[in-house]
Amino acid sequence: MERENMVKSVSRALDIVTIVSMEREGVGVTEIAKQMDINKSSVYRILTTLAQYGYIEQDQETGRYKLGYKFLEVSSKLLDSIDLRTEAKPFLQELESETNEVIHLVVYDQGEVVYIEKLEGNQTLRMHSKVGKRAPMHCTSVGKAILAFLPLNTVTSILERKGLPAHTDHTITDEESFLRELSEVKQKGYALDLEENEYGITCIAAPIFDHLGQVVAAVSISGATMRMTNERLTYFQERMVDIGKNISERLGYKTESVKDKSLF
Repeated sequence: MERENMVKSVSRALDIVTIVSMEREGVGVTEIAKQMDINKSSVYRILTTLAQYGYIEQDQETGRYKLGYKFLEVSSKLLDSIDLRTEAKPFLQELESETNEVIHLVVYDQGEVVYIEKLEGNQTLRMHSKVGKRAPMHCTSVGKAILAFLPLNTVTSILERKGLPAHTDHTITDEESFLRELSEVKQKGYALDLEENEYGITCIAAPIFDHLGQVVAAVSISGATMRMTNERLTYFQERMVDIGKNISERLGYKTESVKDKSLF
């Protein structure tokens, strides 16, 4: 984030949280103030505010500050995505064994996708993707698979913030054309990336829904374009929809089929 867009008090609070998290026995106001080169009264005010919300606790005997249990509550939300990895892993391994291609599992986060699992297959393929890395939604099959099942106002907001920058000559950069593409993805239940993100790489993906029926992730097969023939992609279409549905069911999604969801 550009420094002019940062809120100073929030930035300082997060820096303090980081410092406190690194000290098992806790840390005092003076130590924090020295590390951050700010006055003790500012540190104390921030610590007091964080303590009121449960993110920081003060040891009554030593007076030192430690992380509060509120972080456990917040982190449990993140652990939900780790449960997704566990439930999806057998299906990802099944796909890898069947296709010998790269298999991805991603989650949706703040207008982007984040790779949380990658199986390499046994075919030679160089890709930018790796676990923990973020990727754009508009030019990846996993991104389009998720976008197609988000509310239109959410999609519009993402496009306004992120735009449709070209990653290759095949990237869809016109908003009207892109929305038509998402409509087709919604109807078919799968999305394609035909060298739209990286030259020489073709991908097919399907969305994953949680127990509330909300799209939360996507699974994909990625391979060299020369191997991902039309015949092979045609076979993968139904396969990916089934895999997406199977993983969704493991997350408690049972009310309706993926193809029947109509959020657009």
